[in-house]
Amino acid sequence: MTRRRKFTGHFKAQVALEALRGDRTIQEIGSKHNLHPNQVSQWKKQAVAGLGSVFGEGAGLDDDHEAEVKELHAKIGKLSVDNDFLSHGLGLSTGYLSGATSTRKAMIGREAGGPSVTRQCELLSISRSSVYTAPVGESAATLALMRRTDALFTKYTFFGSRQIVHSLRREGIAVGRHRVRRLMRLMGLTAVYRRPKTSQPHPQHRIYPYLLRKLAINQANQVWCADITYIPVRRGFLYLVAIMDWATRKVLAWRVSNTMDAGFWVEALQSTLARYDPPEIMNTDQGSQFTSADWITTLSEAGVRISMDERCRFTDNIFIERLWRSLKYEAIYLQELTDGFHAGTVIDEWMEFYNTDRPHSVLDGQTPDDRYWRKTKEPLAA
Repeated sequence: MTRRRKFTGHFKAQVALEALRGDRTIQEIGSKHNLHPNQVSQWKKQAVAGLGSVFGEGAGLDDDHEAEVKELHAKIGKLSVDNDFLSHGLGLSTGYLSGATSTRKAMIGREAGGPSVTRQCELLSISRSSVYTAPVGESAATLALMRRTDALFTKYTFFGSRQIVHSLRREGIAVGRHRVRRLMRLMGLTAVYRRPKTSQPHPQHRIYPYLLRKLAINQANQVWCADITYIPVRRGFLYLVAIMDWATRKVLAWRVSNTMDAGFWVEALQSTLARYDPPEIMNTDQGSQFTSADWITTLSEAGVRISMDERCRFTDNIFIERLWRSLKYEAIYLQELTDGFHAGTVIDEWMEFYNTDRPHSVLDGQTPDDRYWRKTKEPLAA
């Protein structure tokens, strides 16, 4: 049975910091370090969760910790003996044992009478499966397929995996439904037609009722809405969250992240509440990110009522869905985004244009900024 690879705390911190910087996708970081993207995401979450303890009050090691240290020292001694034995058997110095993964893989020997491949992999801290095959991220062809799938879904939000497959095949792209369904799930794309309950919110999270039906929404900060979308880049993908004022169409805040961590959309909400007067109602879909404890607590403490779309009704949050379509067709799909920094720059510039220079017919030719900051309180179009 293959044992898991072992990593030092320093290595994990290095990978987590790369993920936290946000300039590279999780897929790029995983490919660079020979890791699965899910492992990178997990270390990023652990790093964020553990930052608070770095600045907490220090405490000396208790007896249990000292016992653990002694036990670890004993294990290190055993491993040192194993490494000495292995290096002697292969005629190599122990300095190579701390080298790159490719270097350590080259040390694997299959001579008769020597240590087994499993034992050599254990001593060299590499996975046995990696000796035979090297993990890779999504291929360029898959990323191109994801980009085209996202474009089709953005244009036809009622398309499920079957319709996407038919459309791709009509374009000469040979692809199966299972592959498209996996990629749509990876990108967070769900068709909006009514269907059996195949996609459920978090089972332990409360679902709030939809409060906007027959409600006259004609004032700034009366209702906000929020949503998350997928952004394709050259070697992976990112996630974008935006918070919009319903009546004026002004995008109040947006954030880009390479993982679907709760922190980045809660951070966007907190910064928006700190900058603007809180709304009476916040409307979102029923996704687990918007039913999470951090999101709900932040809104409740600000005195905001919570509204959620009914299942399979994208029209309940139609304005932010239109925002995604405009952003992608006017900016994202017109160029190839190379990395997180490039994507952030393009999105920032377009959002600034959208708020300050892009007139809206529903706002009588005014921009969202013009209407939002207007001091008079005449009714706005819903």
